[in-house]
Amino acid sequence: MTHVLVVHRWRDAYARYAEYVDHRTHQVTYVTTELGRASVPAGAAEVRVVAATDDFHAVWPVVAELVERFGPPRRLVALNEGDLDCAARVRARLGCVGQDPAALARFRDKLTMVDTVASAGVRTPEFADAPDEKSILDFAKVHGWSLIVKPRKGTASRGVLRLNSAADLALLRGLPWEPRVVQVYCPDPILHIDGYWDGTALGPWRASRYVNTCVGFTEGDVLGSVELDDESLLAALGEFTAAVGAALSDEPWVFHLEAFLGTEPDGAPRLTFLEAGYRVGGAEIPFVWREVHGIDLMRVAAEVQLGIRSVVEAPERWRTAGWLLVPTPVPAPCRVISWELPEAEKPEDRPYAVVVPATGGVIPKVGGYEHVGARIRFNGSGTGEVEKAIVRTAAEFRLDCAPLETAGALR
Repeated sequence: MTHVLVVHRWRDAYARYAEYVDHRTHQVTYVTTELGRASVPAGAAEVRVVAATDDFHAVWPVVAELVERFGPPRRLVALNEGDLDCAARVRARLGCVGQDPAALARFRDKLTMVDTVASAGVRTPEFADAPDEKSILDFAKVHGWSLIVKPRKGTASRGVLRLNSAADLALLRGLPWEPRVVQVYCPDPILHIDGYWDGTALGPWRASRYVNTCVGFTEGDVLGSVELDDESLLAALGEFTAAVGAALSDEPWVFHLEAFLGTEPDGAPRLTFLEAGYRVGGAEIPFVWREVHGIDLMRVAAEVQLGIRSVVEAPERWRTAGWLLVPTPVPAPCRVISWELPEAEKPEDRPYAVVVPATGGVIPKVGGYEHVGARIRFNGSGTGEVEKAIVRTAAEFRLDCAPLETAGALR
């Protein structure tokens, strides 16, 4: 039996591994976290728990033990962006087929990424390496303020800073050193585009507009997203996305791409590359693709890593999907006391799924978009209808949580 190793961290069913790999004919082993263990398929050959799946020094000893028992894995699957670096290092150490650190660099190192895309002729903000304050000041002398400084390897807006003057460099001094990139601040709204590049052309894809911002979510705002139905804009976005897909790889990959949308003097869309992830988009994107569009992007991403050439068909008619994330009203970890969403008068104003921990349940302090106050999903016939439902839900949803020590005193 062939050994397939999976590095996994989600508690919810973001990925349905038992549908991607036959657990009866393969020995499928899992390296996961305590939270992630809940969604590991029952047919796993073995499950090993580590404190963090992105920590190579924690993961490697466990992998070595699995190799000793089951033999070297033929393939290694890691679908969460935070685990891609660790998985690439494990593949390199084992000599396992698949993406190694060198092949991954253009998708994880944001300096390498933007340089690769810019070299292919795609518009990007001006950028440079930012190893220290001097390099940022030198960049500002040429390009002016405001600037964005962010980690070269980061997820979910971690460590992203806007610097409006030299005085704001003090914000950096309170953070641990890590490799960073500096870019000219772009005020244009941000879109995200999700889908599949088959190596030569775009497969199914969808473009969406954020409701609020990812950075704002880290500061306590809700975060939403609604898919776009403007055909003229989608035509320009399709050309842009294909150019990025080709610039970053001539092999198949599932992408989560972010771009700035501005307007040229003649009224045409002005698209500027922000960044791209070699993975299915986060938040509720895997769920709305599966539930609304009938496409399991996680399956496609897994098949890429398994060496299976996917044929992915778009639906005959796209519905419009959207989602909303509600942060916890107090810092995690916290306990859910109650929640309420008043019933909407019209069916089209209602979400089709609301995911909230059970009353009394604990929301852990974990990065990313899974363990938040509430995750809510929508579908409808057009952008306007879905956005209206998102805005209404954001205004009316109520969530009451208490810090663990306070919640314990209330019991």
